[in-house]
This record gives sequence, structure tokens and C-alpha cells, in this order.
Amino acid sequence: MSVRTKVLGLVDVIMRVPPLLVIDEILKISMGLPGSGYTDSADPGAVASTAARNNTTDAFDGSAAADIMDALSTDPDFYHFLSLTTLKFIICLFGCFCSACIFMLWTRYLVIVYMFVISVGLIFLSYWSNVSALALIENGPCLLEDILSLNMSRLLDPGGVAILILPHLIAQWLMGMLFAYIHLGPRYAPIQKILPLCFLTPLLLAMLPLPHVVLKHSPAFAAILPLVLTKISLWSSSMDVGKTVYNGYQYARNFATNFGLSALVENEWQRLNVPCVLRAFWTIRLCEQLVSVIATSNAPLNFLSTIQSLLVSGCETLTAVLGMTSIISIICHYIGKMFQFFLLSEDYDEDKSIGTVSAILFYILALQTGLTSLSPEKRFIRLCRNLCLLVTALLHFLHNIVSPILMSLSAARNPSRKRHARALIVCAFLLVAPIVLLTVLWSKHSPSTWLLAVTAFSVEVIVKVLVSLATYTLFLLDARRQTFWEKLDDYVYYIRAVGNSVEFFFGIFLFFNGAWILVFESGGAIRALMMCIHAYFNIWCEARAGWSVFMKRRTAVHKISSLPEATPRQLEAFDDVCAICYQEMASAKITRCKHFFHGVCLRKWLYVQDRCPLCHEIMMYHDGKPDEKDEQPADNRAIDNSNRRANANEANSSVSASTQNTGSSQTSSSSIEFRISTNTTQVLTAEHDLIGNEVE
Repeated sequence: MSVRTKVLGLVDVIMRVPPLLVIDEILKISMGLPGSGYTDSADPGAVASTAARNNTTDAFDGSAAADIMDALSTDPDFYHFLSLTTLKFIICLFGCFCSACIFMLWTRYLVIVYMFVISVGLIFLSYWSNVSALALIENGPCLLEDILSLNMSRLLDPGGVAILILPHLIAQWLMGMLFAYIHLGPRYAPIQKILPLCFLTPLLLAMLPLPHVVLKHSPAFAAILPLVLTKISLWSSSMDVGKTVYNGYQYARNFATNFGLSALVENEWQRLNVPCVLRAFWTIRLCEQLVSVIATSNAPLNFLSTIQSLLVSGCETLTAVLGMTSIISIICHYIGKMFQFFLLSEDYDEDKSIGTVSAILFYILALQTGLTSLSPEKRFIRLCRNLCLLVTALLHFLHNIVSPILMSLSAARNPSRKRHARALIVCAFLLVAPIVLLTVLWSKHSPSTWLLAVTAFSVEVIVKVLVSLATYTLFLLDARRQTFWEKLDDYVYYIRAVGNSVEFFFGIFLFFNGAWILVFESGGAIRALMMCIHAYFNIWCEARAGWSVFMKRRTAVHKISSLPEATPRQLEAFDDVCAICYQEMASAKITRCKHFFHGVCLRKWLYVQDRCPLCHEIMMYHDGKPDEKDEQPADNRAIDNSNRRANANEANSSVSASTQNTGSSQTSSSSIEFRISTNTTQVLTAEHDLIGNEVE
């Protein structure tokens, strides 16, 4: 990427930050709505509270409500307050809509908007500068006399009028030249030459001995021509503004119709470079808050209190939470990248998903717990709790990175001790980190539903790591064996079954824990939705998948047990290797078509289909009767015998390839019997347990 492209990208990001700042300021005032009602004794809130206190019945019955409404309807200030609040809300809503439209504009239209805004800003800045300069020379000597008399001592006096207004003269000339260059009005040559003079006119008139009234109104008259040009450009482009918004709507609708809504969101997300814009917005906002804290503080600043204040102010609005989310996303991204680098891994797919999933998880946690609506003290506590939950989720993501690496190292018989040691160090970290986190939390906090949720997920990380290490150990032991280990597949199945069962029971526990929070502590639509998502993906889908794997394995074992076992004499007469794994056979099963295979290899083959790997004959019939659909005519078998042999060899190679890589049959079986989910959606749904287990 060239330097020019990087600079243009940076400029595009910076240009999209001001609309977010405007939306953030509007959200700070709660969209113009009153935060806590009236505080004056003569306002409708006081009338309502008085009516409620004087009512002898329950405050929620019909008579109390009628009294409150009567009191509000008779108050003369209520309708004024209601109309003013409605007007404020409509203006704020319109401001948010305009800012959002400006944020989503194409870059060329965004440049036009900023040219118009800068033109208007230059006019008002010029007016303010002229007024300030005229106030400086109001009671001073006449500059024209000093210039004509060549009174150099007075002209060069550092405190004199000439030196004081010289910066204003230079600034006015620069502003005039800039306005003439960027304004969107008619660009006639005489007007372009007059514009810088218009900006300088008040200061030039101030040098003449003119009446005070003329000088006082000269800045306003000087701004007439620039304002007229700006007004003309505004009226001439008003129709274009409407067409641009409508065309954008039509483009979005057509794109969503043709490619889908998700493709539209992804395309606009990349075009607008939203993560970089949010990071720039939050960084600028944080710097502003830091400058404000330093400027308003009389005593020396305490580092921890300053950090706490910045974090609290950094998540006080929804846009601020989005900015903080983008910062957390890139932090998690580089944490994953650091672990990938430490593990000497070149696969960054899981690493790329860590930042995105962590950002989504943090933002949903913030919405669910009402982070922006809390008081500063409670907001800081809630933010720390959300970060603890995010840390446990990050540990799960890191395990998803190191687990496949462990399996590949053990299955491929990798002799590199450095890679083994690095993977084991990461596993040790994943065992120690949750233990340390739980020790600190349980020593400083009393038991609560939130703490139970963090504990459950931390223990789940430990269980996952132990399962991965146990499987890794079994594969290493198998790599050192000289003979085929038929029981390895069963051992791997049992270990992972225990791990999956523990995770499933933790999911049930977290569901009931979240249900308790939803009913008795802090409810909400978002929390209820997350509970439904957790119940479906992490309980129902996992239970159905586990049952399906169990039944498939049970059926395969039953089919294998019905086949005869080869005797030592038959194996000696056969004197060949298994056609699936190409390993020597100390024991074997004999199919109906008189082919010999390892029992474990044949069981894995039966997960896929019921035909013989070599001749494609049906190995067994259900209920002891041939299946008419599956049975092939004898003529076809005679004609296509060579083709079926070729297909069988191809199928054998696909199964044996995974077996040869592992030195045994464990990798193929484990990939069929267990679903190792690494995509972004499944990771997010697996971590939704965190979301449903907060305490208000």
C-alpha cells in the first residue's frame, strides 16, 4: 500500500469522526428528554408527587392515577414543558439522522459537505475576528495618520495598535483566499477577486477616521457577500441533497435484494472502515476528557482515579461504548496474534475472529446490563465485571487456538520439541490463569450469581484444557507404539465424552443461573433473547448432536459385533494389511464378501456408508433381508466391476490418508464423532453463556 493511499485512508477516517461526535453530544443530553423530571416545587412533578402522597389508597390504583392526571392537566406549565420537550426531541432526532447520513456518505460527497461547512465557519470566524480587532483599535490613535507621517516608533511599538491588528490582517487575508478557493457558490472572476477584500474591509476602514457607528456595523456588511454566495449554493444544492439520500436508499435496497442484508452490512462496514473510525472517535473523545480533567483539577492528579474517571466517561453513551468496543476488539486481536506468533502458527483464521467476537460480546454485555444508564460508581463496577467475563471468553478463544495445534503436533509425530514446549506452556497458562482469577474474585467478593457464572466458565476452560492434554498424551503414546492400538479410538471417545458432558451440564447450570437473574434480579428484553439463544444453541443443539453421535456409534458397534472375527489361521492365510489403514492385522473382522478389515477401521467406515470399502457389496442387511434399493443387479456388478474397484480405492485412500497421518485411526474417528466448532458464529453462541449471567 502506497503512502498516498494510506494518507487518503486516514483523511477519510478523520472526516467521518465529527458526525459521531455530534451524535455523542446529542446522546449526552438524552435526546433532549428530561433525565429525572422536575425539581421545582411548582412543576408538574411536584404536583404529581403531592397528589400521590395525599392519596390514602395504593399509588397504583385507578383513583390515584386519575388524581395525578387531573393535577397535571390543571397545571399551566405542563403543556409548555411537554411542547418544549417534544420540540427538543424532534430537533435532536433530526440532528442524529443528518449526522448518520453524513457519516454514510461516499467520500466525494463528504468532501462537498465539509467544503460547505468550512465556508460557513470561515464567515463566522471572520466576523468574530473583525469584531475583536475593532475593539482593540476603538480608542487607539488613527493608523492612517501614523502611516502618512511615518511615525515608525508608534507603528513598531509592540503594544501599539498596528502590531496588535497585524495578525488579524494576515488571518483575514488567509480566510478570504481560502473561502474564495472552497466556496460552492458562483465562481465569477470579479467576485473571486473581491472576496479576500471583503474579509479585509472592516480592518481597512478602521484605519480611516470614520464614525464609530460605521465601524461597528462594518463586519456585518463585510459578511453579506460571502453569506449570499453560501445561501445560493445551499438553495441550488438542496434538491441534490434529497436526490443523494434517495439514491443511497435505492442502492442499499437493490444491494440487499440481490445479495442479502448481511452482504450489504459487510460491504458498508468495509467501505466506511467502521472499526478505524470508531477507534479514532474514542481516542479523540478520551483525549478531550483527559484535557478537561487536567484543566478542571486543582490538586495533583492521581493516576488510578484519573484512569477510573476516563473509563467511566468513555462508556457513558452508546456511541462511546461502540468506540470502547473497537479498542477492546483490536486489543483482543493482537493478544490472539501474539499467541499465534508464540505458537509458531501461520493459521490466523481463529485469531481474526477473536477481535470480532470479543467486540460483539462486550457490546451486548453493555446493552444487557444497562451500562450507559448507571451512575458513575456503579458504571465502573459493572464495567469491571463485564471485563472479567470478557477475560474468561478470551481464555476460551485461546484454547480454540492451541487445541488444534496440540492435536496436529501429536498426530503428525512432529519431532520439534520447541513447538511442543510452546504449546504446553500456553496450556499451562490456560490452567493457571482461571485459577488465579477465581482465587482473587472469591477472596474479594461474596458469592453471587455473577460470580457463579464467572466460576462456571473458568472451570469449563480448565476442563477443556485437561481434555486436550489427555488426548494429546494418548496420541503421543500411540506414536511410540510399534503395533496398532485398537483401543485408542475408544479411549479418545471416552475422554472427550466426559469433557463434552461436563460442558453440557455447565450449560444447563448457567441457563438456570441466568433464569434466576432474569426473574429475580435484573430482567430485560436483551437478556431474555440471550437466554433463548443460549438454550437453543448451547443446550438443545448440543444435546441433539451428542445423542446423534452416540446413536451412530452404537449402531456401528452393533453392526461390527454381528460380523465374524477372523481366526489366527485365517489371518495367517490372508497375510496382508488392512485395506483401510494399511497397518498389519493382529485381529480382524470378515465381511459378507470375505474381505478382512480392522474392527476399528470398519466401524469408522460404517459411519459413512454400509458398503464394503473394496467391492461395494452391502456388508449386512437390516432385519436379515436384502434391501431392494441398495442391492445392485448381478449384471451391473459384472459390467461395472472395474469402475467399482476404482471408486473403492479412492474411498480407501480418503480414509487411509487421515489414518496414516496419525499413525493410527484416532484422527478420523475423532473428527466424525466430535464437532470442533471454530467459526465465528458458533464461538459467539458458545460464549453467550457469559451474557445471560450478569447481576444488576
